[in-house]
Amino acid sequence: MAESLILSGLYIYPIKSAAGLTLETATVEARGLGGDRRYMVTDPQGKFMTQRKHPRMALIQVDLIQANSGQTLSLTAPGMSSLDVAVSNEAVSNKAVSNEAEVEVEVWGDRTTAHPCGPAAATWLSDFLQTPCQLVYMPDHAQRPTAHGKLGADKLVSFADAYPFLLISEASLADLNSKLAQPVPMNRFRPNLVVKGCEAFAEDTWKRIRIGEIEFEVSKGCDRCSVPGVDQATGVQVREPMPTLAKYRLWDGKIWFGQNLIQRGLGQLCLGNRVEILEFL
Repeated sequence: MAESLILSGLYIYPIKSAAGLTLETATVEARGLGGDRRYMVTDPQGKFMTQRKHPRMALIQVDLIQANSGQTLSLTAPGMSSLDVAVSNEAVSNKAVSNEAEVEVEVWGDRTTAHPCGPAAATWLSDFLQTPCQLVYMPDHAQRPTAHGKLGADKLVSFADAYPFLLISEASLADLNSKLAQPVPMNRFRPNLVVKGCEAFAEDTWKRIRIGEIEFEVSKGCDRCSVPGVDQATGVQVREPMPTLAKYRLWDGKIWFGQNLIQRGLGQLCLGNRVEILEFL
């Protein structure tokens, strides 16, 4: 079984809680996949905003364009004109950017520095979400440790909830869908890595794996919030799949689906990479 296990899905979410991008190749960096959740929407006080309270964020489509001078984030959403947000290399690396240009932001109790992406992005997002907010970028020097610092200050994460990678198997989703009147797509669970070739919830038994040439530690199961109940195509909170998942994936007072991973190296991932189980729990 393990010999047929492959990487079948690869995703990043440039803006935390906005729509994701499907990739064929991706770079594993110190904070996770390149381009994953380096942007975040916050309220005017710097507190993070997500689909938990703002399900319409699912409708914000994002394209990430790299250039020699920096990167451009292209935003589209229903009823809105498109908007391009440029972030220079200076802002990314903090070269020649004054401290006054930065703000303090908070995500799940972690406080870190971020670079505001300007009034045009703030106005666009505020208009679409119908509440005052701003868009910020995490520069390279920002310090936000993985798992709220439980694993050491040297292991960093982006604006993801707490870990740099989320893995789910196709079989686990298929098992859930076999219990639902209407199947749900994988994007309800917003993984970075999807694998096929194993049995349902086999990922719960893994401790250390290798995808291509990169090793990962399977650090912690993912306890789910209300976001899988947001229809990513409509931005509407619906009932399923959480009640069904709760019938057989509920313990310790939480609903579990997927595994959080931490990389043990840097490099490239490609769809079709072999996935090897190096150590079981």
